[in-house]
Amino acid sequence: MKTVFGKSLLVLTAAACGLFCFFALVIFSSLDTLYYGTNTQNMRAAARLLAPFLNEAVFNGAGEQPTLPDTGGGYRLTLTGADGEVIYDSSFDAGNMENHGGRPEFAAALTGNEGVARRKSDTAGIDNLYFAVPLYKDEPHRVSGALRLALPVPSFGRRIMAAVLPNIHLPFLAAAAAAAVVYIFSRSLGRSFMRLEELARTVSYTPHTEIAALPLVSVSDTEEFRTLEAALRNMAAELARRIEEAQAEGSRLEGILNGMREAVLAVDGGLVLRLVNPSARRLFSIAEGTEPYLLEAVRATELEAAARRVLSGGGPEESEFHLSVGGKRRFFRVFAGPLQPSGGVIIVLEDITRLKRLEQVRKDFVANVSHELRTPIQLIKGYAETLQDLPHGETSEDRETLRRGLAVIQKNALSMENLTTDLLSLAAMEAMEDSGVSHIEMTEQKLRPLLEEAAEAAAPAAREKGTLISLDCRPELCARVHGPLVVEAIVNLLDNAVKYTPPGSEVVVRAFISGDHDGELFLEVADNGPGIAPEHLNRIFERFYRVDRNRSREAAGTGLGLAIVRHIALMHGGMAEAESRACDGSVFRLRLPAPKNLA
Repeated sequence: MKTVFGKSLLVLTAAACGLFCFFALVIFSSLDTLYYGTNTQNMRAAARLLAPFLNEAVFNGAGEQPTLPDTGGGYRLTLTGADGEVIYDSSFDAGNMENHGGRPEFAAALTGNEGVARRKSDTAGIDNLYFAVPLYKDEPHRVSGALRLALPVPSFGRRIMAAVLPNIHLPFLAAAAAAAVVYIFSRSLGRSFMRLEELARTVSYTPHTEIAALPLVSVSDTEEFRTLEAALRNMAAELARRIEEAQAEGSRLEGILNGMREAVLAVDGGLVLRLVNPSARRLFSIAEGTEPYLLEAVRATELEAAARRVLSGGGPEESEFHLSVGGKRRFFRVFAGPLQPSGGVIIVLEDITRLKRLEQVRKDFVANVSHELRTPIQLIKGYAETLQDLPHGETSEDRETLRRGLAVIQKNALSMENLTTDLLSLAAMEAMEDSGVSHIEMTEQKLRPLLEEAAEAAAPAAREKGTLISLDCRPELCARVHGPLVVEAIVNLLDNAVKYTPPGSEVVVRAFISGDHDGELFLEVADNGPGIAPEHLNRIFERFYRVDRNRSREAAGTGLGLAIVRHIALMHGGMAEAESRACDGSVFRLRLPAPKNLA
């Protein structure tokens, strides 16, 4: 395979040979023109010299040969009359020659001009150069005849061929020698550059710390190639070091972006996504390897408008947006800033939906607690003032008022105590969730004793109302649970069932393993009370949510019992749910993960 230097030198050699041939042809053509031009000038001079002597002699009489001066040129001389008939020819018999008036040179001379021509003579049969001039006898402007000089002139090529042919091999030898020199020189350069190529290929796969230790390649003995080899080594080492640093920096940045919980988007000047971290891909369902437009990916005109403001030179900005993601409304704190030096925009979205929800929960909590405490505090205050204003008498009416007032104060103080207890319990559970404790410490234990403990705790209220509590749980049923929390959840459900069912009703507590839900553990409390309308079931486990506030307050409920049940289910890794129809009873259920011993 030819090297680039070999190809270039061969091209240059071919170009030089072509240029040499071109100049040779130009010189040959110039010499040929000069050759015929010189002969023409000599013939013109000879013709002009002979013309005065022949003006009289041509018409002295037929057959007389004119006396001509010696021109010394070896010319053939021909004379014609005005009609072109040959009067005299120095080489042939004029009487046997045809009319020459049609010859180009004679045609020009007989019209009063000088005529020049070059052709093969019909009479002599050889190449001749002809020159003719007009002759005048009496009148100076009346042509009486013509004088023509002819000179045998072989072509210029034929004249020099005798000298060229013996030496025709010399240019070919010179060309062969030049080609050999070019070949040897190009091979030498080619080997040197092939060694440089081998060195470059070697160092491209070598860490920059080991390049200096590579053995010398011996590219060439010339100083220039040794310098080039050293420069190549240094350049390769520097490039390898920078590439390794760039790769390490890219890996660090990729690790940071992949580890960020915030969604990060980078767009170019045309608002086309160029960088998307995994959080953003999951958030907006952006397929891997795609680069859609910003608006197409996030479907939020507010975000696109913020990016355009940054692109127009508005500088970085922060704001809060609510976006519809996955059919749900979510709140984001958004930072948009210029991305230098590419001229794009970097967008960081922090999901603050939970913070917004917690803020709303806090506001609702304060409002609900204030509402729940207002009535008992007012009643306690009112009856305390009433008792304070009672006379000191011991009448039966005074004693009845005192008894009734103390009962109201006791009842509302108990409600406040229950509310405070439930709030503290709920706050403790939420604190555990916020601190990252996803699962409480649980042990393997039988469930029937836990249900019996909960039924015993609810028994006094049930006996007072005439409600029967029955258990439906196999004695051998076991599960990994937190016993006290399970008892607390069942007690809250039993307390609600007893309060809201009519006297003489039955409440059933069940525990079983479901075969339709991957072996989940179900803890249920079913009653035959008034039931709950469907529009309330989705919110029944919210704090302070009541289906009938007046009835709940009369039953001395705090509105937190079902919220506590829900948190206990979540702490066990399960969920709480309710099934009910108006006037047809209710079923409250804890669905917990399958027991480990089931496998």
